[in-house]
Amino acid sequence: MLVEVEVGPIAHGGHCVARHDGRVIFVRHALPGERVRVEITDPSHARFWRGDAVEVLVPSPDRVVPPCRIAGPGRCGGCDFQHADPTAQRRLKTQVLAEQLERLAGLAWDGEVEAVPGPSGAPDGLGWRTRMRYRVDGSGRAAMRAHRSHELIALPAEGCLIARAGSPDVVEGSWPPGSELVAIAAADGPVLLVDGDPVIGGPLLQERAAGRTWELAADGFWQVHPAAADTLVAAVLDGLRPQPGERAFDLYCGVGLFAGALSGAGCRVWAVESSPGAVESAHRNLADAPVHVRVLTGRVDVRLPRMSERVDLVVLDPPRTGAGKAVITEILRRRPRAVAYVACDPAALARDLGTARGLDYELAGLRAYDLFPMTHHLEAVAILEPSG
Repeated sequence: MLVEVEVGPIAHGGHCVARHDGRVIFVRHALPGERVRVEITDPSHARFWRGDAVEVLVPSPDRVVPPCRIAGPGRCGGCDFQHADPTAQRRLKTQVLAEQLERLAGLAWDGEVEAVPGPSGAPDGLGWRTRMRYRVDGSGRAAMRAHRSHELIALPAEGCLIARAGSPDVVEGSWPPGSELVAIAAADGPVLLVDGDPVIGGPLLQERAAGRTWELAADGFWQVHPAAADTLVAAVLDGLRPQPGERAFDLYCGVGLFAGALSGAGCRVWAVESSPGAVESAHRNLADAPVHVRVLTGRVDVRLPRMSERVDLVVLDPPRTGAGKAVITEILRRRPRAVAYVACDPAALARDLGTARGLDYELAGLRAYDLFPMTHHLEAVAILEPSG
């Protein structure tokens, strides 16, 4: 089904909102103000449809030709903003974050999503991603999934354009059909996993951030933008202003990045992480921390109620779904001096900030960063302090 629509505002999730005969259509690969012809890709919902802009009748001045040959409607589902100028991408992300904060938390935010230089030194949106995940199609070629689909789109000869230089080449060669490839451009060299087994590099790798080396499992979590770890640590420390002797919690601590930074500022830190592999790495990474860090294994919502009642500072970096009301409530009843909330999802962040407002904590600062160029994703650091 094809329909012609005027494209409305950007919405959370990488699509714009349009209307046709009174029905809402979430349109991908369009920009606000455009007139496009939309192919309806999912008419199964009673209240809305999903669609792709397959023909642009009146383009936005922010529209550009996607640099990648497999970007666009019905193709690779990874980069949903390649059709927008990088400056416009950040403006759209700013609008989404501000709208979510206003609608879900009642907060007015007049900031902007900040550009972060890539490996080339310029925020051009290409060649930045240090960790790539591919599927192998039936012909043995490395491929990407189409949006909301199991269909596989084979990589072009030049590979993925957002992959960082130094990432293992997966285009040249044939792979077991149906397998998963993880290609990593780590600080200590390339790593390639095939169905979890290393074929280039080893099971452990090293990254550099916050003035030191961090070891982690090759299949473990680390920020995918090369400047992300340092950018986020700086934002957390600037917002919290940690003082020697203060007590801090690092919740969802991963391999110990923020715990190490707080220890370096003279804080005593209790860190919590549910992944046994990440905890093992955190113990190694923090063994020589300037001030002792205690790393606890377990889910934050289970561990937190049994932890010390006295805490000055809290860092939480939850998964995309957010920390949730129970965790936010348990943190804030201790009345910490400040909380740094690191978020990758605007809606989850806004919901949790709304909970904090109801517990007499206010937003003291918020910075957002374009750490996922060419996609609708962003990263933000919110600082909470007691009201009044």
